Amino acid sequence: MKKTTLRPYLNRLAIVFIISLIFVVAFNEISFLLQKDKYDRAPETVTLVIPQGTAARVEAGEDVPSIPSEMVFVLGDVLTVRNEDDVSHQLGPIWVPPSTTGSLVMEQAQNVVLSCSFQTSRYLGLDVRQPTTMGTRLIGLGISVPTMGALIFIYSLLIYPIKPILPASQDLEATRNQDEYLQEHV
Repeated sequence: MKKTTLRPYLNRLAIVFIISLIFVVAFNEISFLLQKDKYDRAPETVTLVIPQGTAARVEAGEDVPSIPSEMVFVLGDVLTVRNEDDVSHQLGPIWVPPSTTGSLVMEQAQNVVLSCSFQTSRYLGLDVRQPTTMGTRLIGLGISVPTMGALIFIYSLLIYPIKPILPASQDLEATRNQDEYLQEHV
């Protein structure tokens, strides 16, 4: 009866995992670079300027073109509101008197609508997103590499089975038997 050892399987498994690691890293990084947007970044300070005459324009029902109706942030960003108008303005919990600034730290990933005195709608939408960090990308690799390695290993065994290896004692016995057979019949 032919016996196999684990060594060829372990060798193939190691090679397959190296191939899987290379493939998954390349695939994940290319996917990340193709899908990356401007919000996959480190936190920063974002300044929103309320220009002179904003209160009068809002009172007249006119939008202020330099002020967006929605803003997107990364977790940890700081929104600084600078009021250049002659009237005090409010954005959610921030009260900004004329010629001053107020700040709001984005501490939680969420979509929120804040009351706002410098929009005609009286609301400003804020979208706070979790950034894609190196840690997030490494977790993806940690999940992908073992799975891909296991699948490729199983498929490799189906396509290229490992041939049984005779232990040294059986291999020597088979060689003796073959030599005896050849001597008797030649």
